[in-house]
Amino acid sequence: MGEAAHRYDETLPLEYRTEESRLNILGFWIFLGAEVVLFATLFATYLVLFQRTGSGLTAQELFQVKDVLIETLLLLTSSFTCGLAIFEMRRGRMSGLIAWLLVTLLLGAGFITVEIREFIHYVHEGATMQTSAFLSSFFVLVGTHGAHVSLGIGWMILIIIQLLQRGLTAKTARKVFIVSLYWHFLDVVWIFIFTLVYLLGMVI
Repeated sequence: MGEAAHRYDETLPLEYRTEESRLNILGFWIFLGAEVVLFATLFATYLVLFQRTGSGLTAQELFQVKDVLIETLLLLTSSFTCGLAIFEMRRGRMSGLIAWLLVTLLLGAGFITVEIREFIHYVHEGATMQTSAFLSSFFVLVGTHGAHVSLGIGWMILIIIQLLQRGLTAKTARKVFIVSLYWHFLDVVWIFIFTLVYLLGMVI
């Protein structure tokens, strides 16, 4: 394992050049599998409780198209800029890599800001986790996604600091690639939230 971990293959992209990096990336794919199970459970719970609004507000009365569209635009754009960061990394351009990671961070922070504002608005409308089963499942599902995005922002900041301190190496490239996988995963989850929570809620 020790020798394999230090084997270096220059024919592969920087983040895949050591056996250790390839195993870490594989391990992260397995971790994402566990995350899929977590969100699948939260989605299933939400869909079961979707109509259990009690005497509280329904999804049609509560959701605001404008906020949801802004959140979607910010997060999907951040996925694109994260992809540009990986493109710059594979070209060996540190400045481009860090610049696109910073843009991704700003877009992610914008998403969280709009989401917090959205939640505050709902609470002011009298829609809290205690109001109904529907709202409990909604806040848990969307809030869990928002917590993951916040974690991703903090993680990306730490990686940028490492890039500035250590430069672009096989190890830092692996970390950038893994955080990009995490970020794209959150975008995919948001597409399901946008479709199954917001669009479905506005229509039914």
